[in-house]
Amino acid sequence: MFENYIEFIKHQPFSLNQDKLPDELLIEELGELSVYYAPFDYINTEARIVICGITPGFQQAILALDEANKQLKRGATPAAAKLAAKKTASFGGPMRSNLVRLLDYIGIPKKLNIGSCSELFGSKSDLVHYTSALRYPVFKSLKNYSGTPSMVANSLLRKQLEQYLLPELAQLSSSAILVPLGPKVEDALSFAAKAGSINQEQVLGGLPHPSGANAERIAYFLGEKPADKLSAKTNPLKIDIAKEKVMAKVACI
Repeated sequence: MFENYIEFIKHQPFSLNQDKLPDELLIEELGELSVYYAPFDYINTEARIVICGITPGFQQAILALDEANKQLKRGATPAAAKLAAKKTASFGGPMRSNLVRLLDYIGIPKKLNIGSCSELFGSKSDLVHYTSALRYPVFKSLKNYSGTPSMVANSLLRKQLEQYLLPELAQLSSSAILVPLGPKVEDALSFAAKAGSINQEQVLGGLPHPSGANAERIAYFLGEKPADKLSAKTNPLKIDIAKEKVMAKVACI
């Protein structure tokens, strides 16, 4: 799909100060939901671990579009521009550091023969594929989509899963570790498993979402904050159960 937008992206400036993505990038809309194009097409079919978010947000989309714009202006090939855009925009900011801490804690580096999962964003990026259940940015009333309505139940969103996620996952190794970021993404991967694109045993569910807004749950999962210091919004028992399951699954990989 990137090829359809090359000329527009090459000559259009992108800034986090703009209110929304350009109408020229609109793919489809239904009611309050809208899907826009941003260059998240690159697929690392050789990846040993796959990090799957829910959908690129506005900030990620702008970062990817801006990087693709710069690459194309420098004369990069479409393939190189797509790769650079994907690397630049994938799980940046506090989310990246939290994700690394969580993956390191549960023992993923040992499984990949690396020192730390921070290397997945640098020298060992060939081992990882970053993706989203909804590949292209989805917005609800022009705000970042956060899981409601259900991706599986809503016709527009299910179409996105069927058109992009299922064939993408089918291209990956059957031994790749799939790490969903949050229960909504776990639902999407279960949908993919039922469709035959992946094996449910590949899915490493149960990690707290690495968002900066989830700091307390992350701290408890990592053993950095005791249960008696948690606020009422955090359920330590639920986290304990999820942690036990994910640790047991990693041990069997």
